[in-house]
Amino acid sequence: MSEVGAPDYPSIPVTVLTGFLGSGKTTLLNHLLGHPAMEETAVLINEFGDVGLDHLLVEQVSEDVVLLNSGCVCCTVRGDLIDSLRELFIKRVRAEVPQFRRVLIETTGLADPAPVIHTLMNDPVIAERYRMDGIVTTVDAVLGDGQLDSHEESLKQAAVADRIVMTKTDLAQDDAVAVLSRRLGQINPGATVIAAEHGRVEPDSLLDSGLYNPKTKAPDVSRWLNDEAYAKRHDHHHDVNRHDARIGSFCITATEPIPWPGFVTFLEALLGTHGENVLRVKGVLNIAGEDRPVAVHGVQHVFHPPTALPAWTGDDRRSRLVFITRDIGRKAIEDTFRAFIADAA
Repeated sequence: MSEVGAPDYPSIPVTVLTGFLGSGKTTLLNHLLGHPAMEETAVLINEFGDVGLDHLLVEQVSEDVVLLNSGCVCCTVRGDLIDSLRELFIKRVRAEVPQFRRVLIETTGLADPAPVIHTLMNDPVIAERYRMDGIVTTVDAVLGDGQLDSHEESLKQAAVADRIVMTKTDLAQDDAVAVLSRRLGQINPGATVIAAEHGRVEPDSLLDSGLYNPKTKAPDVSRWLNDEAYAKRHDHHHDVNRHDARIGSFCITATEPIPWPGFVTFLEALLGTHGENVLRVKGVLNIAGEDRPVAVHGVQHVFHPPTALPAWTGDDRRSRLVFITRDIGRKAIEDTFRAFIADAA
C-alpha cells in the first residue's frame, strides 16, 4: 500500500473482456468493433486472424496495427502485455495512431483475468497512463451451467466480473437462461447480467463500469460498489457438488471513521494468509483524519494505490467494503476486520 493519492481520472480507462473457451468472446468483439459507439477505442487482441476484420478494415498502419471504419484502432499483442500497452501509448503521443480515449483487451487464450488486472494495477508506468475500468465476462447460455460446475476458471471469471454477458441465448431454452441468470446473480450479485443474441450487445451497457462516470468525470460510488445488491443477497442452499458453493460475496460496513494503520494491517494479514482466495475487493472508506472518501480496489494479492476522491456525496459517510472470496466465510473476514480496527483505535 502507498500513501493516498489524488484521483486518477484522466488516465485511459481499460475494459478487460474475458470468458471461458467457446463462450462467444470473439463474436461479441466482432459486433462491438463495428459499432459507432466504439469510436476512439483501442482494442488489443492476440491475432487479427481470430477476428473477422476484412469488412471493417480501413487501412493497415503497420504489421500490428489497423484502423477500422468504426473509428477503432486494433492492435495485436506481441509478447508482453506491458510492452504492448507502452508501445500503444507512445504511438498515440507521436500521432502514429488516433487519440483513442479507451482500451479494450480481449484475453483470448488466457483463462484467468487476474494477470491482466495485476498488470494494470501494479506496473508503475502502465498505472500512470491507464486505469482499470471494468471486467466483462462472457458465459455460454447453452453450456455455461455445466462449465461453472466443472471448471474453476469459468467460475472465477464470473465471480470477478462487473458485467456478465450470457451469449447464445437464441440457442438456449428460456427456462435454462433464467436458471443460469439466477445462478450468476448468486455468484456475483454486484454484476449486471446481460442476455445477448448472436453476440449483439450495445457497447454502452458494457463499458464505463468503473468508479468514474465518463459523463460527469466524477466518481459514482454507488454505481461502482452496487453494495445494495449484496445487502439483498440471500444465502441459498447450494448443491455441495457445485463449485460456486465455495464462492462468497458480501459487503461489510463501518459507521465510525477507520484508522488507516488498522485497515492496512488488516489487509496485509488477510492477503498474507488468504491472498489467492480473495478474488476481488473494492470499497470506499471514511478514514480517520481524512476529509475526503478513499477508494480501494484489489484483486488477489495486488491492490491499486488508494485514491482520495474529491468529496462525499450526500450524508452517508459509512465505510463500505465489497468482498468476493473463495473458501472464506463472511464472519471470518468481518471479525478480523473489526478486531484490527478496534486495536488500532
